[in-house]
Amino acid sequence: MGATKIHVYLMPGMAANSSIFKNIQLDEDRFETHRLEWFVPKRGMTLVEYAEAMCHHITHPKPVLIGVSFGGILVQEMARLVPVKKVIIISSVKSQSELPKRLIFAKYTKIHKLLPTGLINNVELLAKYAFGEIVTKRLELYEEYLSIRDKYYIDWSIDQMIHWSQREHDPELVHIHGNKDAVFPIQHIKDCIRVEDGTHIMILNRFRWFNQRLPTIILEEGSSI
Repeated sequence: MGATKIHVYLMPGMAANSSIFKNIQLDEDRFETHRLEWFVPKRGMTLVEYAEAMCHHITHPKPVLIGVSFGGILVQEMARLVPVKKVIIISSVKSQSELPKRLIFAKYTKIHKLLPTGLINNVELLAKYAFGEIVTKRLELYEEYLSIRDKYYIDWSIDQMIHWSQREHDPELVHIHGNKDAVFPIQHIKDCIRVEDGTHIMILNRFRWFNQRLPTIILEEGSSI
């Protein structure tokens, strides 16, 4: 009786707002969820500085941080700055070695600077960047989820992801990844909880999987990989 709830902070992926978690339902007697939102970084802001600013929104001791895609990278940086109970990343990477070759190529050639991010009001293009999919149907649905349309934010996010330098990850980190992820292909991913037929947007279309398994993953002691 009266057990302290576990506070779970949810960080969406690049350009997405927290409504991507609207179908994630955890037992309210044991967990309390809090949604985090992206903001446009200041000019010249580093990822570490961004993580520090985002940590100001963490108002409970030793929370669980859950991040999707680029949000998964961010919560790993946040966990360096505040004590946490657990970090869970979904459809993301936990070191630079898990980035696909095309992003490593972009790091050295700067080819990502040529991406037409000025066209981000084109929802189809934004969905391609954020979800790794060409969207031809249900555009209004993607407009609901992809609300961060600032060009500087998009350019900054892509650049920070490409230049993320983490080599070693926390062994207690939990990584959940779909075997059909088009953004971060499974062949580059090591030590993860594999979701069959899971795509980069499985937080949206496989929410039942997460609702069934996240409570156990959160409550498990030690590494869940």
